[in-house]
Amino acid sequence: MLATTGSEIPWAGLPFPTSEYDRRQRTVLEAVARAELDAIVVTAIGHLRYLTGYHGFGGYFAPFPLILAPGYAPVFVAREYDAEAVRAEGCVDEVVCYRHPSDVARTCADVLRQHRLQDRRVGLEFGCWNLAPADLSAIRELCPGMKIADASHLVASVAAVKSPLEIDVMRQAMAITDLAVRVFQNTVSEGVSETETYAAIAREVSKAGGEIWRSVTLVFGDRTKMPHGVPTPHAIRNNEPAMIEIGGVKHGYAAGLVRSAVLGRHRETEALHALSVEALESAMAAIKPGVAAKAVDAAAREVIERSGRPAAFRHRTGYQTGIHWTERGNLSLEPAAEDLLEPGMTFHLPIILFGKTGHLFGCSEHVLVTESGAEVLSCTDRKLFQAVGSA
Repeated sequence: MLATTGSEIPWAGLPFPTSEYDRRQRTVLEAVARAELDAIVVTAIGHLRYLTGYHGFGGYFAPFPLILAPGYAPVFVAREYDAEAVRAEGCVDEVVCYRHPSDVARTCADVLRQHRLQDRRVGLEFGCWNLAPADLSAIRELCPGMKIADASHLVASVAAVKSPLEIDVMRQAMAITDLAVRVFQNTVSEGVSETETYAAIAREVSKAGGEIWRSVTLVFGDRTKMPHGVPTPHAIRNNEPAMIEIGGVKHGYAAGLVRSAVLGRHRETEALHALSVEALESAMAAIKPGVAAKAVDAAAREVIERSGRPAAFRHRTGYQTGIHWTERGNLSLEPAAEDLLEPGMTFHLPIILFGKTGHLFGCSEHVLVTESGAEVLSCTDRKLFQAVGSA
């Protein structure tokens, strides 16, 4: 069933010119050819938004496959219920609909056969969100002659390098993040709760016409022992730490930042923060075009290992950013990553360390790779914010 009716819906439409999406799709198809594939079936929500403009949230129901093949117009396979949103928010004219989750594979297979791909080499995003093993098995069963390859990193590798339009949007998102962090710092005082701080942030960001990414880490006191802790009514007391990880959003592009504070004094987290900043600055100094992602990770890790506390660092040094903060399978700054950095890439580098008593504390920067190194996008000082506590 082909959805063909357009619509004029307030506050809908593309955030970028159609030429920008044409460029992205064309570049992905060039990567498809280099990978010796005949087509790609894109299912990751962030990748769908990057390539079409559609926010993709209808995909909680079942995958919304986007089929890109040379010589054919893009085809979006979507739930019939969401077809109008797909068309209103996106740039793809051809939307082929299904009604029930059990229909997804059959509908997708029909399009693949129409494109004469049933016995060709087609890439699917095995390592990304939104493609379940059952989806893959069903497509294999319906197109047994098709040679399916893992293309999890293909769209990510294209999206990693931002256009000037995207970089401008990332700067706008970071301005919102900086505002949120300033409000966080201004509210750190005895008796103020995490939820009160978050409410103040939301008010100020809303007044400025901004938006915050839906997942926020905001923890006070012993709740800094909680990874990815969400705001609760817990209040901060004198001589306790506080940490926030928050991201302003513009057109789905999130610019995350970690900043920390101490009300009064807290020796352990103060020491963790100092080490975090040293490792962060070492990683940023290593960022240059042509450098392998693993070398940036090694630069941060070396500082922490030299401190005699290697177990304090339990995650990667950073990750590719842009649309959809939590997309799985994007470029990662970790020990085995061979990807080479290029101008126009953006990364979030959260160096959050574990203390001996369990506190997590640290700092981050969001950077743009330039011809000469790393440009920091935030205007907020990375030093530890010291709020005056009671005597």
